[in-house]
Amino acid sequence: METIYKLIRENIKGLVPYSTARDDCKMKMDICLDANESPYENGINRYPSPKQDELKKAIGILKKNSPDNIFLGNGSDEAIDLVYRIFCDPCKSSAVIVSPSYGMYSVAAKINDVRIIESYLNERFELDADSVLADIEDDTKVVFICSPNNPSGNLLNGDEIIKIIEKFDGIVVVDEAYIDFADNQSFSSLIDKYPNLIVLQTLSKAWGMAGLRIGIAIANKYVIDVFNKVKYPYNISVLNQQKALEVLRNCLETFNRIEQIKDERDKLTAELSELDEVCEVFPSDANFILVRFKDAESIFNYLKDNGIIVRNRSSIKYCNNCLRISVGTPQENETLLSALKKTCIASEESESIENSGIADTGTIGRTAKYVRNTKETSIQVSVDLNRFYPPFVSTGMNFLNHMLEQIAWHGGIGLRIVADGDLAVDDHHTVEDTAIALGTALLTALGNKAGIGRYGFSLPMDEAQATVLLDLGGRIDFKWEAEFSGNYIGDVNSQMFKHFFKSLAENLKCNIHIKANGENDHHIIEGIFKAFARALKQAVKVYADGMEPASSKGCL
Repeated sequence: METIYKLIRENIKGLVPYSTARDDCKMKMDICLDANESPYENGINRYPSPKQDELKKAIGILKKNSPDNIFLGNGSDEAIDLVYRIFCDPCKSSAVIVSPSYGMYSVAAKINDVRIIESYLNERFELDADSVLADIEDDTKVVFICSPNNPSGNLLNGDEIIKIIEKFDGIVVVDEAYIDFADNQSFSSLIDKYPNLIVLQTLSKAWGMAGLRIGIAIANKYVIDVFNKVKYPYNISVLNQQKALEVLRNCLETFNRIEQIKDERDKLTAELSELDEVCEVFPSDANFILVRFKDAESIFNYLKDNGIIVRNRSSIKYCNNCLRISVGTPQENETLLSALKKTCIASEESESIENSGIADTGTIGRTAKYVRNTKETSIQVSVDLNRFYPPFVSTGMNFLNHMLEQIAWHGGIGLRIVADGDLAVDDHHTVEDTAIALGTALLTALGNKAGIGRYGFSLPMDEAQATVLLDLGGRIDFKWEAEFSGNYIGDVNSQMFKHFFKSLAENLKCNIHIKANGENDHHIIEGIFKAFARALKQAVKVYADGMEPASSKGCL
């Protein structure tokens, strides 16, 4: 990390961080008489954990990053401030801010007496790396990039961001406060490749914890260690850490709400575009929409008079007559649209929008969520047999994640799995309990199985071939004819794959017969997962020619 070391301010390099006796001893004490706290237990009489280990572990599972690569701050604003304090000398350094963007980059720069250089996106809020690199000066230490961008809402071109990271010798901060509402992968997956990259995220937006003020910085361990050295020791309270853990351990509801916000965002975009007073609705990958009106000020005041507050961004470059509108609940969004239509500025065509055929992406039934908590694991699974959305799978094992994602991609179903298991022991409990939870969730989503195809599928996988025969009729049988040459495939014990599908069959209450062979273990098991997914897709499909179960008995 010699390159990063050279970027750090001299006074920070020699800084000795504040330490506590409890941290120094690295053991749990029965009696704590070291910190001059009140000894009378009331739940908040002790100082919070300065390292936030438990919370970082939960966030690491969801973000697929090691806790060692995670810094938690009092909002993302603390992380932004620390970037300036660590890398920028007051009165001597400059920072490039890709604009228009989040205002705290400039505020924090001014507080730290760092000169600001604004490098502008084009009028369509698109990023040009060469333009940004041309704006960098000799004393520039940091570049701030927000993607999805605020206030425009769009993801910036990833290749252009990488070009800046690779060609700039200083720190590049990519602020992903709204990444949970976008379909693209986070830049946090690149922190090992680029030591000068710092990714900011937050629990305030998608995770509904704005009141807790918990911001996230993700970077290589060396940078995170410096962050932890400079931060105030007890920057996140006991209550905030506890409440955040409570929400994160019930993440399925949050995932559902994110999907609903994305659906509502699309609906708002379509309906706002039909209003006469609207000139343009900018595409958004966030939980808000930037809308250009003919007269934004009058609309802003009208909405305010009707108890609806939005953000007037008209004073920002390229945002003349633009209001930034956060996506609310379906009821709040309907109230907003109704208020706008009542101004009599909507076109005649807008009166028929409610019946214009805008698709309702929600469907009834055939969805389920299942939570399984044991001494060894905590597993959360949600499935939607009626619609596909990009899967989210985090089990702590990258290869297992990849295999489970195939079930969603090739099965055409919605799937989310979050598993926190005792991987420090081995992978047995995590693999087994994930299969049990997935099988139970699928069985629940199938309901009475009326009209389903019931049976299904096989496919080739490069030199390998895999056959999966599936019967969702309710009888349990499992056959496995597959062998692997190695003890591990990726980071998963190869013996556990047979156990996974056996546990899945038992809890989905079905017949699964698997036969596969080939020269490459990876191809063999990937073929099995894809074949299972295709079999599942065929078997769970509901056929319109009748709702009777596919059985001569008339029932399954």
